Order: sequence, then structure tokens, then C-alpha cells
Amino acid sequence: MAAQCQDDESRLPARSHRAGRRVWTLFIIRWEFVVVQHVLVAPDKFKGSLTAAEVCSRVSAGLGVPTVELPVADGGDGTVDAAVACGFERVTIDVTGPTGERVAASYAWQPAGTAVVELAEASGLRRLPGGREPLTATSYGTGELIADAVRRGAKRVVLGLGGSACTDGGAGMAQALGARLLDAEGRDLPRGGAALKELARIDMSGFIEVSGVEFVVASDVDNPLLGPHGAAAVYGPQKGATPDDVRTLEAALARLAAVATATHGLMGAVEHDDVVRAMGVAGAPGAGAAGGVGFAALAFLHAEIRPGIDYLLDLLGFGELVKGARLVITGEGSLDEQSLRGKAPVGVAQAAARAGVPVVAVCGRRTLADAELKAAGIEAAYALTDLEPDPARCMAEAGPLLERLAARIAADRRLGGDG
Repeated sequence: MAAQCQDDESRLPARSHRAGRRVWTLFIIRWEFVVVQHVLVAPDKFKGSLTAAEVCSRVSAGLGVPTVELPVADGGDGTVDAAVACGFERVTIDVTGPTGERVAASYAWQPAGTAVVELAEASGLRRLPGGREPLTATSYGTGELIADAVRRGAKRVVLGLGGSACTDGGAGMAQALGARLLDAEGRDLPRGGAALKELARIDMSGFIEVSGVEFVVASDVDNPLLGPHGAAAVYGPQKGATPDDVRTLEAALARLAAVATATHGLMGAVEHDDVVRAMGVAGAPGAGAAGGVGFAALAFLHAEIRPGIDYLLDLLGFGELVKGARLVITGEGSLDEQSLRGKAPVGVAQAAARAGVPVVAVCGRRTLADAELKAAGIEAAYALTDLEPDPARCMAEAGPLLERLAARIAADRRLGGDG
């Protein structure tokens, strides 16, 4: 906001003497306040080139007008970075990576008692030191992050699911929190999804105390744990699973759900005549997220699953920051069909529409037609490939190109004038 002062006749009251009498003359000062509307810059990361915070910085630099920056994420990669950019503290600890190696992983912490844990930080594909390990990769490190946050005094843990390297039904996470997964001889199972086929009993006597802690899973995945739309069938191949591996993992996850039902009274999956029927927790939308970590969060942490981008926008304060904005600029690396399925740009556009603020997007590339963008609430999209058709150069020079795109937006929307 800028304030301009205009004098009617003088800066200060004046006094005069007339016919021996003192007369006070008051000159009125009129203040005119001119409201300078800001542009809210709220993008996700450009994967492989720029973090969400870096996208914000480059767009703001190119616009050359007052901006408010809000890096966002939808619960996947970059969720912790977005929270830290918005004022959370970064807590880094050593945890177990998906194949058993020790890795440094972070979660975001707010002293009031909210922790934002990103599965990909500890158990993501980017944590694989070599090739993918679909049968043995574990979510154990994610459980270690949660345990650290709970011991720190978390009252609420937000778990972002995305980019998972494992299909273990969240068994590793549960083990890190104190659960024992035992075979028929009472021996602890090794980590990884395939080992669950030998599961006979779950011992929760050593489980960490989580009463009084609210758990929220921020995810837009609505897959159940089992079946043709489940964790193994849909996401296993993305993690390197062969058709035989998928069958092995499906049977193992079914065993996990069945034992959880039998030993803990959960509404899970029921084994009957060698047929597994998804019910209750195992059949709940989102139970199949992150290789079944959604199931473990529901079953053992009594978590609530919330739409990822919507929940995180609320957590990061989008509703307050969008007030008074003249424009919202969102975006991500690729605006494509996946963007329409609960990704950050569409979530931002929907939230901005509720506030009556128009939205444009920036991206590395786009495959969506103008009509698809408008139907999603995005008036226009500006892609780096509009300026540089070579994808390799777009990745290498994403920052400077993005500033040029932002300058084009400023010109098209007349942001520098009275508009």
C-alpha cells in the first residue's frame, strides 16, 4: 500500500492576529490512500529444475510489481520445502532409507505443534542408491520421522504421500513406530512388502503413544489397498515390479489387511475360500496411496485422509493471502492431464475462484488445450517452451526463461499500469 499526501493550502495549522485579537485558522490536510493490489504467486515446483520457492522468486523478479509469494505443494515431493518457505522450521535427522541405508531426511515443524512429514524425504524413489527394489523397499524411515515429531511434542502430524519407492502397506512405518510384525514362529519379519506373505500376528504392545495426536494424510490418491485399482496393481510397475512381483505384492498386502482385521478388530480385508475381498479400511479411498502407507495410517494411526492441495493451502494460509489480490499466478513443471487430477495448479485455481481472483499459470511445458485450462479455472498458461523449444535448454535455463515469461504476463495483464 502506498499513501500520498496532498495539502489543501498548508502543511500545518496557522495563526494570525486581526484587530488585536488572536484568531486561529485551521487548514485541513487531506490524506489520500491508494491501495496497491498485489499479485499472489503460488506455484508448485518445476521438477528437476526449480523448487517452488525458486519459481516464486523468478516470477516476482520478472513481474516487477508488488507480489506475495506462497510456494505450494500437493503432498508429494516438495511439501516440506513449501512448508519451510512459509515459515515452518526444518528438522533434519538420520533415518532408514528404502533399501536400508542411512539417509538424512527432513520434516517441517511449527512450534505450536504441527509437523509436516513428507514420505518422499525418507522413503521416496529419489532415495534409492541403485536400482528399484519393489519387493524389499520399506517405509521404515517415514515412521522414524513421525516418531521424532511425536516425541518433539506434535499435536498434529500432516503426512504427505507421493513419490514412494515401496509397496509395503506401510508395514515399515508401523515397525518404526513400535509395532512388531511376526511370522507363525513368532519371529520378526524382514522389511519390505514381499515378506508380509508370512505375516501371522501384529504385536502393538510397544507402539509409540499417539493418543492426543491428530494425523492427517494429505493425498489426492483415491485407490484402495487391494484389487485391480490397488497399490500393487496400479503403482507397483512404476516402482519396478514385474507382473510376477505384482502378484506377490498383492497377496502380501492382502495378508497384512487380513491379519490386521483378525488380530486388531479392524474392518479390513477378509480371507474366505482363498478369496480376498476388500472392505472397510483396506477398501477405503486412499488406502492404496504410497504403496499402501495410506492403509497403515488409517489402521494404526486413525488418520483422516484429506485432499492434498486443499488441505495444504489451508495450512499455509492461502485464504488470507489471496484477499485483495488482483491476480494469482500458479504453475508446475508440466501442465498435462495429471494436473487435472488434484494437482497443485488446479487446486490453487479453485481456491482463487472462491475468492473471485483470476488465475494464470506458468509451466515448463503444457499439453492441455485452452478450453481444458479454462474449465479448470486457469485463464491462460505460459510455458517455457513458448520461448525455448529445446527441452534441455528449458531445464538448464529455467530461471531466466521464467523471468521473461513473467514479464510477458505483466505486459499482457497490464500489471504495471493502472489496470
